[in-house]
Formats: sequence, structure tokens, C-alpha cells
Amino acid sequence: MAIRRRGAKPRRFADNPLLELALHSWRSRFVNAAFLALFLLLLGKAFYLQVIDNDFLQTKGDSRYRRDLKVPASRGKITDRNGELLAGSVLAKSVWAIPADARLEPRQTEALAKLLGMEPRALGRKLAANGNFVYLQRQLDPETAGKIAELQLPGIHQETEFRRFYPAGDMAAHVVGSTNVDHNGRAGMELVLQNELTGEPGHRSVIRDRHGRIVEDIGEMRPPQDGEDIRLALDSRIQYLAFSAVRDAAREHRAQAASAVVIDAGTGEILALVNWPSYDPNKRSGLSGTALRNRAVTDSYEPGSTLKPFTVALALEKGKLRFDSIIDCAPGRLTIGNATISDIHSYGALTVAQVIQKSSNVGVAKIAAQLSAREMWEMFNLLGFGSVSALGFPGESGGRLRAWKNWRPIEQATISYGHGISVSLLQLAHAYTVFARDGDLVPLSLVARDEPPPVGIQVFSPQTAREIRAMLEMVVHPGGTATRARVPGYRVAGKSGTPYKLEGGVYTRKYMPSFVGIFPVSAPRYVVAVMVDEPSAGQHYGGAVAAPVFSRIAADVLRIRGVPPDAANLQVAGLDPDALNMNNPGAHGSSGGAQP
Repeated sequence: MAIRRRGAKPRRFADNPLLELALHSWRSRFVNAAFLALFLLLLGKAFYLQVIDNDFLQTKGDSRYRRDLKVPASRGKITDRNGELLAGSVLAKSVWAIPADARLEPRQTEALAKLLGMEPRALGRKLAANGNFVYLQRQLDPETAGKIAELQLPGIHQETEFRRFYPAGDMAAHVVGSTNVDHNGRAGMELVLQNELTGEPGHRSVIRDRHGRIVEDIGEMRPPQDGEDIRLALDSRIQYLAFSAVRDAAREHRAQAASAVVIDAGTGEILALVNWPSYDPNKRSGLSGTALRNRAVTDSYEPGSTLKPFTVALALEKGKLRFDSIIDCAPGRLTIGNATISDIHSYGALTVAQVIQKSSNVGVAKIAAQLSAREMWEMFNLLGFGSVSALGFPGESGGRLRAWKNWRPIEQATISYGHGISVSLLQLAHAYTVFARDGDLVPLSLVARDEPPPVGIQVFSPQTAREIRAMLEMVVHPGGTATRARVPGYRVAGKSGTPYKLEGGVYTRKYMPSFVGIFPVSAPRYVVAVMVDEPSAGQHYGGAVAAPVFSRIAADVLRIRGVPPDAANLQVAGLDPDALNMNNPGAHGSSGGAQP
């Protein structure tokens, strides 16, 4: 208790001299100024970041909450010439996760893995990955995606995208092609027309919470621009029937493969292009290289006797001989240098037309001897052999046509009947359109043409084309090499071939029989080419293996296109095949298949 003397002035506790702090006035002002400067510095920094240079804070904020989402564009449809859908897109869901947020219990992991078709361990490894985004499954069907959404799992999210589907399945797979999981073309017309089909994706800016849920849309949404729809030249009905025909032929003859091409020679449109084996583009797993190969386009082979009409046509065009000129083919052999060319029969004297009808190697080689190597090379080059077409088809083969300066006499002779040169089935079918037309070659198209085809290259005169058609018609008549190519009620013309198969540059005892035909002869419009690779059921001649397939396909085309029968009129440009057959010494000989 403090004691205060009487009359003394009271003193405060702080007045104790020991507690007094003697501060100079300048120090007080300095401290105040320092605090004021610090405050102004902080205020200036805040003003700079929020007003002058707010990009940094905005970027940091956006990185945590804002997302710029692509709004996918629907890929354009692919249809056949009649509007039948060949490729379309449907909505699908992709399931993704934020690994840091996806803390699932074992039972939740098992349930999710089951719906995704995954092993729980594999799913666990994905959810343990570093980063803030990982796909768990792409392009799920809506039903499965709905079941996953019902689980309400933390850190597991979904987004909408498109999935491609192909109603035609394996029958049109090699033409239509397929897309990858990102909806980009990887084969066929899906790849060729990628730019036209793709479209332009839209844009959407959103704010998401920490669980990935969209809270708010910000900014203006840019809608997507869907891809262009494409109408192909294919006719699905013809495509299906041709596919069935080559599949059945391959199975019947136990062949490695088979292919066919159907062309509308009037327009240059490809109405069907089929291969067996094939694949289902709706299923991406388990696809082998054998099934994926579009053999009619990517594979080249020696065409054999199917090339003989072009050599004869060139000789007619150059005036070296006439339709009924006589060629001595006896004794069925021809030696050039150290090599000998032979026929399966000794035919003796044949007219030029009968050389084609009987498919005489000796006769064609003697005709080729009247031509120069350069003339033959220029003709084959005009026909498109040795170079790829303008179709732009992935992996298209240009075949092989050696420079004429390197041809030896024996090579010129063998090339005249289809050995020492290689072509694709599509190239061969295209070349035969010159005989279905007036000797001109128009470009092919896999896209439907609403306008007349471009002006073609004149390879032969109309008269030469008509004369070759008459010779080819004789091939399917009695005494020809391909009587099984005939179509009841209709006039058809064509040529069979049975070349040996090349493996590693060496000829084998395996065959690749083929047949190329034109119909109806009275008003030529369609070309069908068929090739069967390595039949092993006993028959191997083109007239026995490939010609019946041509007959089946041709009959279907004529029926679908509504072409009336024309077999009543056997005259074509004043040429009578039966009359021309009268002078044939071998008319009563074998009518079997063409020689290799």
C-alpha cells in the first residue's frame, strides 16, 4: 500500500524514473515513415497486380478453376450412291479421373473396373498416376456410362464425344475404312477425305470446382461446325452381292484371298470394290494385316493372258494386221533366244480373233514381234500401268512397268501376254473400260459423280474397241477359254488369265486366276474384274475359277440396274463371232481355261 505524505502531489506508477524511456523525436518519425512506406509499397503492389498487370493472378486463378473445353464436331456421314449409310457418328462417353481426388475404396474400385472391363489392379495403377488427368476408358456406350455415373465416385468424371459406327461392317470395310479413337481417319475413304469429313470443333469456357463439376459457363460459346457428308459411288446392293461372291469363291476353292472390282464405264464410277478376307471396322481389337489389306488396290500381280487384248488392239491400231489376219501358231512352241514360249495345244493357223479366243501365247508373241518395244510401253503407260491413279487411296500400288529401252526380245514377247509386268486388279479393270467405251480412258472415281466424267485419254480408235469386244465375246462362246463366264439372256465379253504366282521374285507352282469382262455387249456399260489368289481345291484356271464369279456378279449388276436381255441380237458392228469361229481348226478342241 502506497504511503503519501500530507500535502504531497500524487505520482503515477509510470512516473517512476526507472521506467521512463527517453526517445529522441527523430526516431519516432522514422518508425512512422517506415510503416507508411511499407503500407504504400503493399498498396502499390496490389494496384499493379490487380489493375495494371492482372494476367498473372488471372492465370493462376484460371489454372485452378477455369477450363476451356472443346465442343466436338460431328464427323460427316459417308453414304453410298443411293443414300444408304456406310459410316456415321453417335454420341459416346469417355471416363476420366483426377488421380489426387480419386480415393476409392476397394469395393468401389472393383465395381468401376467391372463396368470398364478392366482388371482392378490395372485400374488402380491408372488412378495412382501422377498428374491431374487420366483417361480410364474412351467411347463407352451411354448405358455403361450411366451406370458409372450412378456410383458417384469421387474424382471420376465423364465427357461427351463421338464414336464412329459402320452399318455395312466387313463388306465395305476396305473402301470406307475406319477411324481411330480420336475420330481421325486411319484407312480407306475415312483417311482420303479426312479434311472434308472432320469439321471444326466448337469452344466452351467453364468454371469447375475442385471436384471437377461445372459450376458456371463464362464467355461466349462457339458452336461446332459439323463435317461434310460424302456420297460415294458405291452401290451397297452390288457391293454386298460382289462381296458374297468372292467370299464364297475363296471358300469353295480354298484360296488365300479373292477380290473383285465393278466399274460403270460410262461414268468412271466404282460401283463395288471387295476383298476377302475382310474385317469389321466396328471392332478395333484383334485385327491382322492379312484382313486389313485392300488387295484390289494395294497388291500387284502379273496379269497373264488378260493383257493379250491390249497387245492385239495396238497391232490393229497400227495397221499391222486385221481382225481376220492369219497367224501360224504351229507347232505350239516359239523359241526366242534361249527361251521357249508354248501353248497348251498346237492350234495351227489361227485368225487374230481366234488367237484371243484360244488365248495362244505363241500367236500373241508373234503379233508383238511386229510392234516396237516403245510402242507397247507407250500404250501400257497410257492405260495407267506403272503409276498410281488419282484416287489418292492409301497404299495404292502403281504396279511395275520397266522402261522400254531395257526390254530384250524375249521380254517383249512375254510382256505381250502379261508376264514381266505387274498391275493391280483395279488398274486392270480400269484399263478394260477402253473396250467398253470408244477406246478412251476416263478417270475413276470413288465419289459419286453428278456431272459427266472428265474428258478421257484416247488410247484406241472406236473401231479397234469394237473389234476387240467382238474377240472377247468369242472367248465366252463354245471353243473359247471361259464359257463359264456366260450370263443367261445377256451378251458378255471378257478374257481369262492364269498366271503363276511370284514369291520373292521366283515363279512358283501356285496360281492367281483372274477374269475381266464387259457387258452387255450390245450397249457396253459395265466392267467386272475378278482375281482369286492361290486356289488349292484342284482347279486353278481363270476360266474355271474366276469366270463363274464374274458371271454371278454380272447377273446381279444387270438385275439391279434393270438392264433388259440382249442375247437375241448377236451382231455387233457387223461382226459375227460365230461366223468368225468357222475357220478355226481348233474349234472342236478343248474349251478349258486359259494357259498360264
